[in-house]
Parts: sequence; structure tokens; C-alpha cells
Amino acid sequence: MRKAIGPAGTGAYTNSQGIMDFRKDVANFITMRDQHVAIPSNIFLANGASHAIEQVLTALIGNNRDAIMIPIPQYPIYSAIISRLGARQVGYFLDEESGWAITERELELRRTAAVERDGLDIRALTLINPGNPTGQVCSRDDLEIIYEVYQRNIYDENKEFVSAKKVAVETPGCENLQLISFHSTSKGFIGECGRRGGYMELHNIDPYVQTQLYKLASSGLCSGVDGQMMTSLMCRPPMPGEDSFELFTNEEYGIFDSLKRKAISLVKGLNEIDGMSCNPSDGAMYAFPRVELPPKAIDEAVEQDVTPDTLYALSLLEETGICVVPASGFGQKEGRTGFRTTFLPPEDELDRAIVEFKRHHDLFYQKYT
Repeated sequence: MRKAIGPAGTGAYTNSQGIMDFRKDVANFITMRDQHVAIPSNIFLANGASHAIEQVLTALIGNNRDAIMIPIPQYPIYSAIISRLGARQVGYFLDEESGWAITERELELRRTAAVERDGLDIRALTLINPGNPTGQVCSRDDLEIIYEVYQRNIYDENKEFVSAKKVAVETPGCENLQLISFHSTSKGFIGECGRRGGYMELHNIDPYVQTQLYKLASSGLCSGVDGQMMTSLMCRPPMPGEDSFELFTNEEYGIFDSLKRKAISLVKGLNEIDGMSCNPSDGAMYAFPRVELPPKAIDEAVEQDVTPDTLYALSLLEETGICVVPASGFGQKEGRTGFRTTFLPPEDELDRAIVEFKRHHDLFYQKYT
């Protein structure tokens, strides 16, 4: 790593795409994952995936008739950046009853309405896999109908992460599909959020467009070197025979097995509460339950000028100290209420939280029934 950085150390600027040896590590990681070659010149290291997403959306959007298709529910960075850039978002709803699946009918319905009815120019479609906030893992069929930031956090043994790039390369008719994929040290298995490391890979992107993206990257000089190092380490973990391999492997398996147990435990506990339903969390680190609220609670929310799930979330916080995010912050179908929560706390704390979820829910229903 010292050799890759060079004699100037971590305090000097790097190439605007990132240090070449680190980009080689990313390219090798993608090549091994997909069994299709990735090349370092198509890799841009960034201050987390969010920074790379912002650069791409900035390059894509030119006026207020441009639109980006995003999943609903969605991670709010997309809607926030789209709004700030003066463009339009076109939401396509994930099917909760089918485990938050993507359906061809829904995609076509939203696309047709945006283009033919509203006269918008759809510039890109966003896919989050595994889902945030919903936690589902897209099947290959889902991907063939249409990034991939939690790609090692897959807990369902019957499911595996399949990258959008792999499907694009292997699916007839997608030979010219233009795709940009993102990954980060924040949302990946290691969860090093504060390191601000990430990358994007460009696939089939027009050379002129790639040049403009390089200019955008150059305007920020380079991403932080510490984040670049972390991204390299994420993509190039210790190998068999190296000094830290056994320690790293034991820690990794321990963390993964704990996350898997907690994902199952949290979803099971939420589903045992009357008035709650939650799809399995196949990947990522979240659960996104639906909560049925009594009519008086809905009326109280209207009186307070807040969404019903905000009323519920604030009540939960005040009664138990548990902080969840109202589902309305991510978008959801009209009439649905719920929240996003996580299973990151230690297992004993999560067990206590599940008990508190039920206790609060019972008290909330008593208050508003």
C-alpha cells in the first residue's frame, strides 16, 4: 500500500480518478465477482457512493424536463439530489406483497406516463440492490426485467447477490446497455461509514460522457486518500497464507453470522406483533415493517399536521427511547404506514428492543382505540 501511494504519502493529491493500484484492486474484485473483465480506467474512486451518485446525476441532468426513475420506497439521497438539480423524479413502486419485487408492468406504466403524458425525458433508471430501506435481494429475473452497495450482506441461503453488470453482459439485447454501478465502504459488509470511501464503475459509457465525468471529478481534485485506501482494503481482503487472514476471517464470519441471526430475529419479532407485518430482510441491514394504525391515531396525526408514521415514531421514541425512521421519508403507497429500523445493535440489546416494540405498540393502540 505504501508503494501504491508513493513517496508523497497520504497528504498529497492523487489522480482525480484515484490511485491506479487501488483502482486495479477494485477492477480485480469486480472481475472475480462477475467473471467478466473490469478495467481500472473505468473505475472512479470517490468520497463514498453518495458523492459518485451526485457526480453522475449532475452530468445526466440538463433541465427541468429531465427525469430519473427511482424505486419507491427509496434511499432519499436520490430524490434530494434530483430536486436540487431541478429535475423530476419518476417513482416506480416495489411490490410489497411479492417481497418488494420489481415488476415489468409497474416500470412500463410509470415510464409511459412520464414520457407520453408528462413529456419528460427519462435520463436514467436507479436500482438499489439489496434494497434500502426494504432489505430485499433482487433476483436475476428482477434484474433482467430491468446498485449494488450491500452486496456481501446476503442472509437468505437461497439467495445470492447478482450484479447488474453481470446480468447486462450475459443477457441478449443488453450488449449496449449503459450502466454505472456504485459500491462503498459505508454500505458494504465492513460498514466503515466515516472513512468516506467508495467507487463507481462505468460500463458501456460513451467516451465523451466519460471525459465529462472525469472533468467533474477533477473539479474536486481527488477523493480523500484514507477513503481510497479503505476501498482498496475492502476489495482486497487478506488472502490465505497472509498473517492477518485467520483473524480477519474469524471476525468476518462472526459479524456475518450475528447479522444473519439478528435479521431473522427482528423480522420474526415484528411479525408477532398484532397490526404489524414485515417482509424478510434478505440482505442489507434494515427491516421495513408495515404498521396498521387505528383511525383515532390517523385523526391525531392530521390534527398535529404530521404523517401518521411520524406520530407513531415519535411516540415510540418518547416511550422507549428507540429511534426509527418514518416510512414516509422514503416514499410509500398512499394509505400505508410504517417505519425503517435496523438490526445493527448487539444481539442482547436487539432482543430487549423487540420486547419494547411490542410494549409500545400495545400502549399506542390502547391510547387511540
